[in-house]
Amino acid sequence: MTTLVFGDALIDLVPDAAGQVHPYPGGSPLNVAVGLGRLGRPTFLGAHIGQDAYGQLIKSHLAASGAHLLDGSDTADHTSTALVQLDQAGQAVYQFDFAWQAPPIPADLQPKPAVIHSGSLATTIEPGGQQMLDLFQTNPHGATLTFDPNVRPAAMGPAAGIRPRIEAMVALSDIVKASDEDLAYLYPDLAPLDAAQRWAAAGPALVVMTRGAQGAQAITATGLRVDQSGIATEVADTVGAGDAFMAAIIDALWQMDLLGPGQTPALAKMDQGAIAGVLAHAARVAAITVSRPGADPPWRREL
Repeated sequence: MTTLVFGDALIDLVPDAAGQVHPYPGGSPLNVAVGLGRLGRPTFLGAHIGQDAYGQLIKSHLAASGAHLLDGSDTADHTSTALVQLDQAGQAVYQFDFAWQAPPIPADLQPKPAVIHSGSLATTIEPGGQQMLDLFQTNPHGATLTFDPNVRPAAMGPAAGIRPRIEAMVALSDIVKASDEDLAYLYPDLAPLDAAQRWAAAGPALVVMTRGAQGAQAITATGLRVDQSGIATEVADTVGAGDAFMAAIIDALWQMDLLGPGQTPALAKMDQGAIAGVLAHAARVAAITVSRPGADPPWRREL
């Protein structure tokens, strides 16, 4: 069994206290792929990077984390970047130079993907955004589909412009993870939990809303709600925390043998105990991630 992750792989340009800028591999889908690789799950990332120094940095980062770059992912004329600044709460603010189109899935890819994940800029920036919608609509391998909108207003634009695409992706997905901040941006007239419940009624087996230090809430299509409290930890910054949480959700469901063709009914029947176990695992992975600088998710041995 393997996971295919499609989307943003870029270089975060992070200035230090002296104003010197340091390059770090980033992008929400890349972080998810790295998180899965470090948890020992066979993972391929379909990206759009260049054959330049920044592209090589991304390739090395993936390889060092046990993940693989999908063939055809290095055809961009240059590797995208995001200038990162941290506010007083340690939250990251981005300015993007981003281009995206999806590489094809090789016909001879083995094993066939049991999970396909995408999200963030990759589902709203064209032409790749339409490609992701088409992939989720056709789902040629019958994979479990997971989605994290990971909203980035600076690159995506106003909520009204991206809401229809995100809602279409939600309806096609089996598992959706979003932060309360994502939902508040997309639905300013709704409480985030109400927006998550609306999504849960639209098609997914499970919608998980993360709430930073307050933990997470999961809502099923049947209306079951499960709460997970936050894990107290000293926060270095929150970069990559949501992506680590997403990777851990996939990892937990993998361990429970709930991923792959024909498993959607079983996902939809998860009881409160099973969902609580998924959330607890994801919360621990995220807590380790925020305890150290940058998008640095844990390895399996650290758990």
